[in-house]
Amino acid sequence: MTTPASTPTLRPAQGDASDLAARFPGVVSPDTRPGFSGFTIPADKLVEVATIIRDELGYDLLSSVTGVDYLPENKMEVVYHAYKTTGGPALVFKVQVPRDNPVVASMTPIWKGAEFQEREAWDLLGIKFTGHPDLRRILMWEGFEGHPLRKDWKEAFYEEDAKPFKSRWPDGKHVLAEARNPFSDNLRFPSGFDPEKMTFADPEEALYRSLKKYTFEDADGIQADHIIVNLGPQHPSTHGVFRSAVILDGETVVSLKPVMGYLHRNHDKIGERNTFLQIIPYTDRLDYFCSMTNNHGYVLAVEKLMGIQVAERAEYIRVIMDEITRIQNHLIFFGMLLNDLGAMYTPALYAFEERELILDIFEAAAGSRMMCNYYRFGGVVRDVPAEALQKLRDLVFDRLPGKIDEMERLLTENDVLVSRLKGVGYLSAEDAINTSMTGPMLRASGVPYDIRRADPYSIYDRFDFKVACRPDGDLYARYMVRVDEVRESIKILQQALKQIPEGPTMSVKPQYQVRVPAGEAYGRIESPKGELGYYVISNGKPNPWRYHIRASSFINLTALEMMCKGEKIADFVAILGAIDIVLGELDR
Repeated sequence: MTTPASTPTLRPAQGDASDLAARFPGVVSPDTRPGFSGFTIPADKLVEVATIIRDELGYDLLSSVTGVDYLPENKMEVVYHAYKTTGGPALVFKVQVPRDNPVVASMTPIWKGAEFQEREAWDLLGIKFTGHPDLRRILMWEGFEGHPLRKDWKEAFYEEDAKPFKSRWPDGKHVLAEARNPFSDNLRFPSGFDPEKMTFADPEEALYRSLKKYTFEDADGIQADHIIVNLGPQHPSTHGVFRSAVILDGETVVSLKPVMGYLHRNHDKIGERNTFLQIIPYTDRLDYFCSMTNNHGYVLAVEKLMGIQVAERAEYIRVIMDEITRIQNHLIFFGMLLNDLGAMYTPALYAFEERELILDIFEAAAGSRMMCNYYRFGGVVRDVPAEALQKLRDLVFDRLPGKIDEMERLLTENDVLVSRLKGVGYLSAEDAINTSMTGPMLRASGVPYDIRRADPYSIYDRFDFKVACRPDGDLYARYMVRVDEVRESIKILQQALKQIPEGPTMSVKPQYQVRVPAGEAYGRIESPKGELGYYVISNGKPNPWRYHIRASSFINLTALEMMCKGEKIADFVAILGAIDIVLGELDR
């Protein structure tokens, strides 16, 4: 049963976007570019206006921060999407600065959730954020030369700005890029770079001089050794190549810095090189457990730009695929969390057994078990076979309800599980909102915010389900919220399977190339891990001008240090596991 949560004391939620221009006449102006929305704010007024947006208009959740390079206009733009946790659409505000000196005030004093996103914009676009507490590279390595998302930056083996490459289509007389341009000629290092003499200035020194002891004096003048310990990146409990540098006082965590980017392949740049349709299979490879929902968020953004409706039957299929994706994701979460706690495979194998049955449905519909490439603009690529729908009905009505009961009997009141999770990794409602947590992480801190209810998309407003929410803000609440969500997903699936109509699965004629009108769009969904958003800018050409992903796995780590401080080092693995990250989405 879903435990009702008392609503936390949050900032007032009165006011709307129209109040902003009235409050700052002549300062805040609507974005009048065709196909664009939101408000433009001068850089010197950004902090003042953003504070009003949060404190007086009630937009307490800063969801997305996106940098954009407008090379032809010689300017950079930062786009912010803010929401009210009481529900409703976004307030979009933007700031534009000269490209040769892009300096913007940091939003971290107002919304701490901007911290990693601003570091990403600095790393990949070179936008400086004054007042940021730790502005350094986050996805590229510290010796990297340049900012790879700038439009004038060329990668190794650069061929053209956009596909299809002329060398490959229509004539097909291609030459391998590596044969024409040897790799050694593509390496670029900072001026005077010498790997033998390379050093890092603060704050990197504390991060990279790992295992170096520091001596501190306590209030009594007694000297105590603090030690830096690296957890990962090559460690199974980090769920991929992820590293945390931790300062310990004995076994207690004093400070922690996550280090990511080991798996980074610049997904945004790949997207901007590809056509709109070619991007879809790349979204599969973000959170590779949740291919279907990854597709959904992206096609929503492009459908907004194209102004097209989705076929009715396809809407039901999308909801069905999203919800069985949520179930299999949470099942794997249960198994892997228990693995992290030392249960060693037994719960994981129970979870994988059910997941394999769900992947059978994916394979029947999409032809692939993990990288599904199933959604299309206006619908889905093909219908679900009748026998697969019958298997799904058997799963949803007969098997899965009993299996989640069985898993709860095995785990939920287990003394070891409860003792390891109860009261550990606490995160208050206010801190969860301020650090831009979404999904189960936010709802486990007592904030009943679910995009399917707060800002409905697709046909979710047709279904009866509860927002799973727990008030305790600890690891046990994060576990229980996901148990509750599995039950609610089963409820949605049962309704969808009863209501699904006959009809086509595409509202438009399938195309190998789509023309997307100029403009911007932000498509977001409630993915199993939180808000998954795609910010897309089209200039009317076959490729997006800007393609950016608001990744839950990335932003949900903002609160990692906050949850770990004061806890034991043994609890770090459980705290990280309960966030439920996937490195493909984290690093992109």
